[in-house]
Amino acid sequence: MSRHGIGTRPGGGRVTRVWQRLVRRTHDIPPAPAPGAVTLRARGVTISRGGRPVLDGVDLDVVAGQILALVGPNGAGKSTLLAALAGELHPASGTVELDGHRLTHWTHTDMARRRAVLPQSHSVGFPFTAREVVTMGRAPWARTPRQDADDTAITAAMAATDVTHLADRPFPALSGGERARVALARVLAQDTATMMLDEPTAALDLGHQEQVLHLARRRAHAGAAVVVVLHDLGVAAAYADRVAVLAEGRLLAAGPPRAVLTTGLLTDVYRHPVEVLDHPVTGTQLVLPVRH
Repeated sequence: MSRHGIGTRPGGGRVTRVWQRLVRRTHDIPPAPAPGAVTLRARGVTISRGGRPVLDGVDLDVVAGQILALVGPNGAGKSTLLAALAGELHPASGTVELDGHRLTHWTHTDMARRRAVLPQSHSVGFPFTAREVVTMGRAPWARTPRQDADDTAITAAMAATDVTHLADRPFPALSGGERARVALARVLAQDTATMMLDEPTAALDLGHQEQVLHLARRRAHAGAAVVVVLHDLGVAAAYADRVAVLAEGRLLAAGPPRAVLTTGLLTDVYRHPVEVLDHPVTGTQLVLPVRH
């Protein structure tokens, strides 16, 4: 090797420059998206398992300042789509872009500074305390000016999810609902411009369900893009700015709740009679199964 090092070898200079760009980019702090900006974009996303398409050519935008609810029957592809948007599953065809670049453009740290993901299951391999689990959400901001806000962000997230009193409890010893709320606190503490929640209300009682959706709404009003997988169509109607209806891996409709959550479409999708009406006092859109 010459005294100039790797940069003098054939192609070495290019490799060095690419490496330097990656190192610099890893420590970038992304700017907040403009209201209405698309933070995540899926185009023609197709994913197959065992030769069967689980997602089939899905096009979808995730927009800053809005809650997007993914709804549909079991096996519709909701969680698979969320995982593809998060970069946890790689499409067989199609693309996903985060902040204007394909996911392959970003390092893991880059993505963790731009989007936070709450999975369906909440488990850790070691008996970390609840506060230690929430603290993990701050890892992407290590060695950046934003690490100075770690304690404030962790404390605020735990208070918002009503888990402050669980701070010193081992995470595996918590109930399912408590683990879900601690996991959500981790996502809130991560404090990214895009937040992705997979069935965040599944293990929660009624009061905590409403608390979670209020938190999502506050994040959206503050400028974040929020994607949430929901089974409760009434909750989607009440909280979402846009709803995407999936069935058998295909996106059937996407738009405002009143335009999308219609009696005809939902009856077809769920293969059961559905009634859509307005609450007689509040005017809130209600979605109810027809019971005989």
